[in-house]
Amino acid sequence: MLPDLAPWRASRDFRRLWYAGLISNFGSFLTFVALPVQLKELTGSAAAVGAIGAVELIPLLVFGLYGGALADAWDKRKLIVWTEAGQGLLSVALLLNALLPHPAVWPLYVVAALSSALVSVQRPALDSLWPRIVAHDHLPAAASLNSFRWTVGGVAGPALAGVVVAYAGLGWAYGADLLTFAVSVVLVVRIAASPASHEAAKPSLKAIAEGARYAWGRKELLGTYAVDLAAMFLAMPLALLPFLADELDADWSLGLMYASVPLGALLVSLVSGWTTRIHRHGRMVVLSAALWGLAIAAAGIMSNVWLVLLFLTVAGGCDMVSGIFRGIMWNQTIPDELRGRLAGIELLSYSVGPTVGQVRAGGFASYWGVRTSVWSGGVLCAGAVGLLALCLPKLMTYDARTDQHAAQVRDQRAAAQV
Repeated sequence: MLPDLAPWRASRDFRRLWYAGLISNFGSFLTFVALPVQLKELTGSAAAVGAIGAVELIPLLVFGLYGGALADAWDKRKLIVWTEAGQGLLSVALLLNALLPHPAVWPLYVVAALSSALVSVQRPALDSLWPRIVAHDHLPAAASLNSFRWTVGGVAGPALAGVVVAYAGLGWAYGADLLTFAVSVVLVVRIAASPASHEAAKPSLKAIAEGARYAWGRKELLGTYAVDLAAMFLAMPLALLPFLADELDADWSLGLMYASVPLGALLVSLVSGWTTRIHRHGRMVVLSAALWGLAIAAAGIMSNVWLVLLFLTVAGGCDMVSGIFRGIMWNQTIPDELRGRLAGIELLSYSVGPTVGQVRAGGFASYWGVRTSVWSGGVLCAGAVGLLALCLPKLMTYDARTDQHAAQVRDQRAAAQV
């Protein structure tokens, strides 16, 4: 049941990249909390705080796809280093603005948009680099270890950020974020270069379209994208948690509600050793996404706050299981020369859903009430996932031991090592 540490032991570059991600993740959560807090202090408007998501969405859509093409055509390590350095410069801008006698509002939106663009360029390069530095058979274990790294930041990062912002101030939060990016750059620079494959296409609309055609032709991959979009769009309740805490007369529980979903993910990561022995990954993606929806529905129905917290934790664990097996399918079956472009599509599939899902949740809540919005979204999620499973049978029959694409990538990597 314990996490498989084989990738950690076998690959020095994996360890360095893992540490770099863990450190910068902590820093990013400092800014993730500090930025809306500063906007609230400067404007006193909930709409102004919510607009952060709006300014992040367009760069995500544009640069996610183009970033995938860049990842296939350029050295992946250089892309990661330069985008990480760019994030550090954005932290400098936030720090300088926070130190002004009267901080301005507009730089916060500009930084949010630019940060979204940099993340959208970096993530495809990062996601397509893991299969190059980890042995093919170690990819399931690597996916679990990466999920653990993210969930540690998801649980501890916001808690640390709350303390820093409350007791030290916004400037210290932005300064600490800058420091984490500097350490991350030093670590990433030391990993081996990862130049483009000789078959790689130059960044262009044609190259992006080639990746999209490949994804459309792989119905099991298409199923992973569709299932995650449905789950996040229909059953992402984060925007409603403050109102849910009010309805339960438990304002004190809001922080626990926000921590419950990443806590569930962390608990799954700690006992993720079993995932390396599962081969029918598509079935696990469908099952865990449906259970995510049902757990969210249960959280919306319950009137006891502790049961709400329990089901939110269960939901987070189910989401982590889905994420682990989606990542395994992507890394084990997509050819190296297309990996960046497909990672760009993957970025959209797991990022756009939660962003737009907040709009759906708020709209439902305004008409039918907060708790109805939460439980109905969970039920709709489970139903949509079941319908997708019926419409995409290749997702349900996928088996890593017999899939032709997994075999081709395995042979490709074996030939590259000869």
